[in-house]
Amino acid sequence: MKKELVNKREIKLVGLSTRTNNQNEMDAKTAKIGALMGEFFGKNKAVHISGRKSPGKTFSVYTEYASDEHGDYTYFIGEEVTSFDDVSSELSQLIIPAATYQKFTTNPGKMPEVVINAWQKIWKMTPDDFGGKRAYQADFEVYDERAHDPSNVSLDIYIGIV
Repeated sequence: MKKELVNKREIKLVGLSTRTNNQNEMDAKTAKIGALMGEFFGKNKAVHISGRKSPGKTFSVYTEYASDEHGDYTYFIGEEVTSFDDVSSELSQLIIPAATYQKFTTNPGKMPEVVINAWQKIWKMTPDDFGGKRAYQADFEVYDERAHDPSNVSLDIYIGIV
């Protein structure tokens, strides 16, 4: 994985969210992320989002951490918007705060292995690897045109640091 230290401005998102943790996500009976992604893409929720900034560019966000990667967090999937005007009541809003992030770009590969392998590497990293301590405020994945072919996906993962 390639890495790059970046500063990002605030990002406004509209989409769907759920509360979960990594332990629950390892068991198909308690996992929620896959089902939420299925709802977002299967019911084409993005077309109901007003003011889409980059249609087809999807953000998967991990936020509202109870502690760290071992505790509960909110998982959010959606698209960036220009404003929160006219948000449907069936959709959630989220603001990713302006912050410093270590950006990791994966090598191309099959889904979901690409993202699983990337997170397994990230979980083993130290503050020295990140260039700072993890903030546990908002971490996110960006799926753009490089993710359209599920057998050849590349994505960016942003880890907030302080």
